[in-house]
Amino acid sequence: MFDIGWSELVVIAVVALIAIGPKELPGVLRMVGQWMGKARKMASEFQGQFNEAMREAEMADVKKAFDDVKDVASGFTTNNIMTSLTKDVSDANSSVDMAIDKADNLDTPPAVPTTPEPPTPETFVEAETHAQETAAVNEPLAITREVQPSPVETPAAAHDGAAAPDAASPDVLKDAKAS
Repeated sequence: MFDIGWSELVVIAVVALIAIGPKELPGVLRMVGQWMGKARKMASEFQGQFNEAMREAEMADVKKAFDDVKDVASGFTTNNIMTSLTKDVSDANSSVDMAIDKADNLDTPPAVPTTPEPPTPETFVEAETHAQETAAVNEPLAITREVQPSPVETPAAAHDGAAAPDAASPDVLKDAKAS
């Protein structure tokens, strides 16, 4: 804090010796030491009280957090969980019982299965018309000619006089369908 070296202390001691005198110097030094002790004691008390206040504030925060956790944990006790589960199961059982009672108390007779009507001449005509319409859709729309490139002869095949096996029909007919 203070930067006082040995040379400054020697100067202060010489000035105090000259100003106060050799007879009163030990009493003055004793009094200065007591004041310095009191100042240090007051500084340490202040620092101790400040640290204690900080610890109390931290403890209050920790206590508050602990109380919050305790309140939340008390909501999850096994008794409360079992009570809520029992209530949920009993609610489900009562709703199932109500549904069974409703099904038992219905006054309408069960539905009787019916047989389909025998086919009539009109249904045969409708079926044939439908078959013709679907067949028309499945027919190809146009026939197109697709040209495939002719195979390239290698110089060795040209000298041998042998023809390539795929060279017989370069044009191929394909059906095109609507997509």
